[in-house]
Order: sequence, then structure tokens, then C-alpha cells
Amino acid sequence: MSERMTGGEALVRSVLAHGVDTVFGLPGGQTYGLFDALAQYERPVQVINSRHEQGAAYMALGYAASTGRPGVFSVVPGPGVLNAGSALVTAYATNSRVLCLAGQVPSQHIDRGWGMLHEIHDQLGILQRLTKWAERIASGADAPARVAEAFRQLHTGRALPVALEMAPDVMEGDCDVTLLEPASSYETSTPDPDAVKKAARILGSARNPIIIAGPGALDAGAELKRVAEMLEAPAAANFNAKGVIDERHYLGINLPAAHALWGDADAVLAVGTRFTEPELEWGLDDRLPVVRLEADDSAFDRGRAPTVALCADAGAGLSHLADALESVNRKRESRKKELLGLKRRFGKEFARNNAPQVAVLEVVREELPEDGFLVDEVTQMAYTSWFAFPSYRARHYISSNFQGNLGYGYPTALGVQAAHRDRKVVAFAGDGGFLYAGAEMATAKRHGLNVVVIVFSNDAYGNVRRDQAQRYSGRVFASGLTNPDFKAMAESFGLEAWRARTPEELRKALREALEADAPGLIEMPVSEMPSPWPYILLPRVR
Repeated sequence: MSERMTGGEALVRSVLAHGVDTVFGLPGGQTYGLFDALAQYERPVQVINSRHEQGAAYMALGYAASTGRPGVFSVVPGPGVLNAGSALVTAYATNSRVLCLAGQVPSQHIDRGWGMLHEIHDQLGILQRLTKWAERIASGADAPARVAEAFRQLHTGRALPVALEMAPDVMEGDCDVTLLEPASSYETSTPDPDAVKKAARILGSARNPIIIAGPGALDAGAELKRVAEMLEAPAAANFNAKGVIDERHYLGINLPAAHALWGDADAVLAVGTRFTEPELEWGLDDRLPVVRLEADDSAFDRGRAPTVALCADAGAGLSHLADALESVNRKRESRKKELLGLKRRFGKEFARNNAPQVAVLEVVREELPEDGFLVDEVTQMAYTSWFAFPSYRARHYISSNFQGNLGYGYPTALGVQAAHRDRKVVAFAGDGGFLYAGAEMATAKRHGLNVVVIVFSNDAYGNVRRDQAQRYSGRVFASGLTNPDFKAMAESFGLEAWRARTPEELRKALREALEADAPGLIEMPVSEMPSPWPYILLPRVR
């Protein structure tokens, strides 16, 4: 049965019917109709208005990355969409289900070049290149079907961002709309049975198999653990999938440990990963068969063709593989003693070679509850955390993966907190990156987003400065910074703030900040740190 409503109402009611409980954004002239529909919606919706479109989009990213559910944000067209672009490409890099609801110029003027407010040419084409799928909703009557397809795209195949755009005349105009019931489930792709049997024979006969997992495996931790235990295979997650296997489990290892084992591996299972480091840096040879499990087969077109390609959802593919292994898996001795020894050795090495960072990371790990979240940043402390901060649960360590975009961390952490009001969230930031989005402290205060951000300040883009000094005979240029008093700045926004100069001072400040149950900032002045890159850019071993 159809109902009379505005296009904005049709869009909002269709989106929220899919279980969405939070929308991030800030209203502007071309999205008034959407925000008015949110204001009139029959049940309360958490609407978090940010101070910048980039912040809103990163908050949606944090919501999605920490839950696996769609994170939704709305921005005005043109500059609003472009401001959100860095978050969309980060959602693409991290396999995050983010939905962008973008405004447009009036329908009759789209792509006509009249210079309408916020007009850019081919905005839809731009969105289509930044996302998995994007469409225009040309009339309110089309909204339910377009929204249903957006959510189908979000929940099938590779998890990636999508976008919808709607013009303001459509948002505010009345029409007859037939709302649709949301899908109760989505199709799950399963692997080819013959390919599964071949993969099982390869992995089942291997003496030293190894597993490499990426963000495509984040929601398949139980299935991954089952296969790893059957094979006695150490499983290394890249930094965007940390915790997919609890790193306290003897089979849950970091990438430096996997690299140490790479030369002796005789079979590889790669799940939901671009497989960049092993293939491009560590090396492959004809003696190393590779089984790859990916949600879409385009991943198999990069680099060397896998020995066996399994195209399926990670959970379904791993379950089928485990079942097939039952009849062909060889007996192996437990590798527990060996792998725990390897992990201890690397732990001691990290503490020796990256002592300042490790001392801080140990404090954060000890003070952050097991169910708490850590959001990294483009900063020396975060780089070290990729390999030296143990993660216990999937989706509890959030990273920007290969995008590495400065300033993403704090607003992303606010999105994590919005999704988990009852959990503790800590964000890392450098002094360079924090000021990209420092104004979002106002958002944290207004909406009670109780993130504790630790700002490591050294008056420089530290990584840039080190690179310049090492590559250009000691010359450094344009990498120094003039900073505010971050503690005073946070207090001016109404946040509680501390300054800590040592790990023990940090422990006291962090404990107080987490107990305060309020937005907080800890400034930690630091000097130049030992480089973490020897444990990230690892050499070829085969």
C-alpha cells in the first residue's frame, strides 16, 4: 500500500527500516529534507552532528569497522562529498560497510554547469569510483528499491562502501511511495566443491602450513581458528585484522613472526587479504602452493595466480574447507612450544629495539579493558602497535589499512564510541594528525562520546622528518610544527585533560581518564623514537 510522503521521508524510513540506529552528518541547504525527516521519525534515532564532513564520514567508518554493521552518514553535495572522500576510500581499504547519503543540486540543473551552490560535474561518477556501488534516487517513489539495493550491495560479496544521492527538490517534494520490507537475510556465496577438495589435499598434506588473514576474515574468527587448529598452522593477521584470532592463542601470531616462518612454510592459506606483503615483499616460489579464499574473484587477477582459488564468503569457505580436511589431514605434533617461544623472542626484541613505544603500549594494553577498543593513527606509536600491541578480539583494533590517512583516528574513534556506549575507547594521535580533526572534541562533548585520545607531541611530522634526514643527507624541510597547548585546548572544549611525560605518568592519567567516563585527552610529549619500519618492511626470504 502506498503512502503520501516526501522523498526525504521515503529515504529515511527505508534506511532506518534496515536496522540503522545512528546517522552521522551535518545538515546543509540540499539535505534539509533528509534531516527534517530524521527529526520527525517515529522512534528515536541517534543523530550525531559533526563539525566537518570528513569527521562525519570517519565516524560512520568507526561505527562500521567496529560492528560489522552499516555506518551511515549524510553530507551536502560538492565540497561535502569531496570532504568525505578520504573516509570513503578508507572504508574501501578496510572492507567497511559505510553508506553515504549525499545531497545534489536541483534535479533540473544536475551536470548543466550553471554554477549552482556546491555543484561539481558528475558527482555520481565520482561516488561510483570511490565506492562499490552508487546510484541517484530520481524520485521519492524510487527510494525504497534503491535503498534495498544499497543494503544488498553492503551485505553481499566483498564488504565495501556504497552511496546514494538525492536532489533537494526530490527530498522535499511529496509523492506516493510504497515502502518495502527489508530483506531478512542475504545470499551467502559458497566455494566450488572440487576446488575445496584440492585445497584440502594441499593443506592437509603440508608439514608447515601457514595462514595469512586480512579484513575479509574479520567475521569468520571461529571458522579460521578451527582450520588453524586442525592444521597446527600459525595464523598471522595483517594490522587491519588484528584479533581475528586472539593473540594470546599460540597460533595467533603477528606479521614479523610469520615472516620468520615464511622460508620454511610449505603451503599457505590466505583469507580475505590482498596478500601484499607476502607476495610483493617476502617472496613466493614454485615450491610454495597458495590457497586463496576471497569474497570476489577479481582478487585473483592481481599478481601470481593462486594454486587454488576459492571464491566464497570467508565463514562459509572456511567451514567447507574444515569439513573437507577431516578426511585428508595428516597428523602433526603440536607447535605450541615452538610458537610461544617465537612470540617471546620477538616480544623481547621489540622491547629492546623499540623501547619507548613498547613501554607505552604495555601501559595501554594493561589499562584498556579486554573488551575495549584501540584506534590507531599515522604516528610512530601506532606503527609500532601494528606488531607490538596484542589484540584479543576481532574489530577491537581499528586501522586505516593501506590508506594511512593522517587525521583519521580521532573522528573514527568517536564513531566506535557511538556504536559502543558501554565500552572504553582509546585513540592514538600524533600532534600533526590530531589537528586535522581536533574540532571534533566539540562533537565528543556535545554527544557524550567518551573517547580518551592520547596525543603524542614532538612538534613535527616525525616520520617525515626521519625520512628526510635519512634520505637527503640530514636535510629536513617543512616537517616542523608549531603546536598549541593540547591540554589547555582540550579543556577549552570542556574535556578533561592530562599531561604525561613518562609511561608511569601515562598509566595514572589513563586510569583516571577511563574511570572518568567522559571525553578526555592526554598529551604526552615525546622525543624522536626508534624506527618501527624494520618490522614492517620485511625483506625477501624466498
